[in-house]
Amino acid sequence: MTKLSVNINKIATLRNARGGNTPDVCKAALDCEKFGADGITVHPRPDERHIRYSDVWALKPILQTEFNIEGYPSPNFMKLVTMVKPTQVTLVPDPPEAITSNAGWDTEKNLDFLKDITAELQAAGIRVSIFVDANVKSVEYAALAGADRVELYTEPYAREYVENREKAVAPFLEAAKAAKKLGLGLNAGHDLNLQNLHYLHTCIPCLDEVSIGHALICDALYLGLQETIKQYKNQLK
Repeated sequence: MTKLSVNINKIATLRNARGGNTPDVCKAALDCEKFGADGITVHPRPDERHIRYSDVWALKPILQTEFNIEGYPSPNFMKLVTMVKPTQVTLVPDPPEAITSNAGWDTEKNLDFLKDITAELQAAGIRVSIFVDANVKSVEYAALAGADRVELYTEPYAREYVENREKAVAPFLEAAKAAKKLGLGLNAGHDLNLQNLHYLHTCIPCLDEVSIGHALICDALYLGLQETIKQYKNQLK
């Protein structure tokens, strides 16, 4: 069964816009779990424009599902995650000024760097997923880096899905096959929504996890959080 990890960054964005603690990030995370989420994802950035490092510390002891922390492995990030010890760390190549993730790692070029980071995280008992574009070479070098999983960057799939869904999913199928052949776990995320998620899952049923934030929180404004999580979970059946 493919797990749904809910990214709660946008809950923190809304809180930070006004100050105070409304909406409550911890309560939102617990509600997501109560409504059926299989995990919670956060992406703390250096400027703390949404999730703060203090949120990460507050979430760790209260979550009952898998905790996934995304981020660029800067010294501060590595210090945080090796102390908090989430279930999984997803390594992304974002520069600090990036609005959102917009590409996977060049795993060949950054092989030695990713090897060292992966080994450090695994020594702390943390599962490591490397964020990659949907191409076989990137997957192969992620495996050489020692990753436990790869997360396929699905924005190109989401963008092309409306015009030609078979063409859109084709490179993801090849990347998924390569990952499984190499013994890697397989995650996916970015711009997945209620329109395109089911087809991706139907084509790649071996997905271990999808991480969804922006679209899910937007849908929750109209449907409510409980109904939204139910509908996303239904796409993964």
